[in-house]
Amino acid sequence: MNASTRSDRIIIFDTTLRDGEQCPGATLNVEEKLLIARQLARLGVDVIESGFAFASAGDFEAVNKIAREVGTPDGPIICSLARTRKEDIKTAAEAIKPAAKSRIHTFIATSDIHLKYKLKKSRSEVIAIAEEMVSYAKSFVDDVEFSPEDAGRSDPEFLYQVLEKAIAAGATTVNIPDTVGYTTPSEFGALIKGIKDNVPNIDKAIISVHGHNDLGLAVANFLEAVKNGARQLECTINGIGERAGNAALEELVMALYVRRQYFNPYLGRAVDSEEPLTKIDSHQIYKTSRLVSSLTGMMVQRNKAIVGANAFAHESGIHQDGVLKNKLTYEIMDAESIGLTENQIVLGKHSGRNALGTRLQELGLELSETDLNKVFVKFKELADKKKEISDWDLFAIVNDEIQAIPQLFALELVQVSCGSNARPTATVTLRTPAGEELTDAAIGTGPVDAIYRAINRVVNVPNELIEFSVQSVTEGIDAIGKVKIKVQHEDQVYSGQAANTDIIVASAQAYINALNCLYAALQNQEKRSPLTAQIV
Repeated sequence: MNASTRSDRIIIFDTTLRDGEQCPGATLNVEEKLLIARQLARLGVDVIESGFAFASAGDFEAVNKIAREVGTPDGPIICSLARTRKEDIKTAAEAIKPAAKSRIHTFIATSDIHLKYKLKKSRSEVIAIAEEMVSYAKSFVDDVEFSPEDAGRSDPEFLYQVLEKAIAAGATTVNIPDTVGYTTPSEFGALIKGIKDNVPNIDKAIISVHGHNDLGLAVANFLEAVKNGARQLECTINGIGERAGNAALEELVMALYVRRQYFNPYLGRAVDSEEPLTKIDSHQIYKTSRLVSSLTGMMVQRNKAIVGANAFAHESGIHQDGVLKNKLTYEIMDAESIGLTENQIVLGKHSGRNALGTRLQELGLELSETDLNKVFVKFKELADKKKEISDWDLFAIVNDEIQAIPQLFALELVQVSCGSNARPTATVTLRTPAGEELTDAAIGTGPVDAIYRAINRVVNVPNELIEFSVQSVTEGIDAIGKVKIKVQHEDQVYSGQAANTDIIVASAQAYINALNCLYAALQNQEKRSPLTAQIV
């Protein structure tokens, strides 16, 4: 993507796999990232920021695999984030090399508060670093994006200088991040206009925006930025991301679609033009939202715009009457426009592997033959308990089966006894890494607490349970329950999740999965080193 790109279209830069994954609790493994990347390609995003290649071996592998398998000639640009450091940039270049179209996104902070307390550098030093590192990134790829971190709180005059030098050094996109979600729409729009008016060589680069939702203004800020010249929007599915999250892709895309007559003139189009303002296939939005929600374990609130369960629901009698007469009375968009349709293929215990595999592909879940076989076994087990298997049941099964969890301790049996006048007691049997079966029992404040105490007696690895959440995947008495937990050991956090129609079994298995990650880390003596900075 370069400055010759049409100025009357909005480029969608998806950072779900990078900034979105920084959301607490949203950690993804390589295969899960690849599943999401494939779906993002179907969705039609222009750029996938697939990770921070230098952050870890796992991040490098994910970026490299996505570049190789999703970065096809007709696919999206594959991007990796890198600090303004040679080792970061070189690693990013190696990771994205297999992609037909690749981009390096490098950044350095420019606000006085970041310069003083984080970087401990002068303005002139930051300008020199930005210029040198953009030039270095340019030696690897033609497409380089530069971000002045915390631009929303930076001195505009200094920002103009940094951007001018970055563009002169080869940046083809300059991204303006509202890193802490501080600005208001009018302020952010004015900042973009100021950049267009005061950076002499701005015509040689695309203006991009990145923002967080700390004040609930991210989407509004972006739409104001579009009106003032921004042509790339950096966003995430479901708005996931650090703290209060990022600008939500689905909200931005549908706002530009529903109100295109309002935005058309700002992009040099006729008011009544029906041509879409983005390349996004909106019919893939709901499917993508559910896939990201399922794999990250991040629930979508019911009243979430566009993709929430209540987004197209009506309970008020007046609203129901109006919608029955004409949907336009209370709906500004058609539910089908985001792909919200009922599945007509009913899967049950008599369904075969081919029917299951076909439906999984339709849902964007492309599995290897080995993973499909594992999922099919779990599917048959569930089909014996439920009359019909929903799409959301399938998401839960796939998520449960393809987790890259070390197979060390295995749950063989869990049994609980509890009641209003009884002390909750649990008995568990685990198979150890050595193949030995051990059984123990414990009393707790409740059945789950008793299970975890019993498991701890067998595994014998000190840990603290810091998060426990239960989510019903579907409705009804036979719904699958998904349990996600986090345990902490010496400042390191390990997560595990599991799904089952029996919430007690799911709770036990999720805990075993988390402890297996912890146990494997202790065995390998690997401690993940925190990065000194990440763009947010």
